[in-house]
Amino acid sequence: MRPVSPERTPRRILERLKRSGLASIPDLARAFDLSPETVRAHVRSLAEGGWVREAGRRSEGRGRPERLWALTREAERLFPRREAELLRGLAVYLREVGREEILAAFLERFASERRSAAAGRLDGLEGRARLEEVARILTDEGYMAEIQDGVEGGLPRLRLRHCPVRELVDVTRAPCRAEMSFVRDLVGQSLARVEYMPDGGVACAYAVGSGAGR
Repeated sequence: MRPVSPERTPRRILERLKRSGLASIPDLARAFDLSPETVRAHVRSLAEGGWVREAGRRSEGRGRPERLWALTREAERLFPRREAELLRGLAVYLREVGREEILAAFLERFASERRSAAAGRLDGLEGRARLEEVARILTDEGYMAEIQDGVEGGLPRLRLRHCPVRELVDVTRAPCRAEMSFVRDLVGQSLARVEYMPDGGVACAYAVGSGAGR
C-alpha cells in the first residue's frame, strides 16, 4: 500500500473512522502502511483536539485488549452536511404557501431558549463587561462577534462578521428580526443597526447605547 503523506494522515484517519465506525491503532496502521507509533501520535493529537474518542476495547487472543477509537460528535461537522439546504427549502415552501409566520414563531422560540442558556453567563454583568461577554457568546454561536470603539457618534459597535444562517436569510429576513431582538435582550441596551450584510455590508453592526434607539 502506498504510504500516506504526513500532512494528510489526520484527515485520512478521520475519514477511515467515519467509514468503519471503530478502529484500533493497528487497524489504522495497516490501512495506511504506517508504524503504530506514528498513527498513535496522530490519534493522540486528534483526541486532544476533541475529534476522536476511545469507544471500547477489543480482545484478540492473548495480550492486552486493543483500544478502539471512534469519531466524536464534534467531528461530524467536518463532513458534508445539508441542513442549510434543507432549512432554506423549508423556508421557501412556507413562504410559497403563505405560512411564513410558522418560521417566525419557531425562530422566536429558538431565540428564547438561547436567552435562557446565556442568562447564566451574563448574570451580574453590566456595561462594558456585559457587552464583551455578549460578543463571546455570539462568537461561540458562529457570528465572529467583535466590539468596535472610536467610531462616529462615540457609541461602541457590536459587529458580527459572519452570519451562520445566511442561506436562510437569502430567503426571508425573519432570522434577522429574531436575532436583533435576541442581541438587544442580551446586551440590555438599545440597538441601532448601522451595517447589514444582506444590503452589501461586510458585517452586521449595531450601535449600542442609550442614544442608539430601537
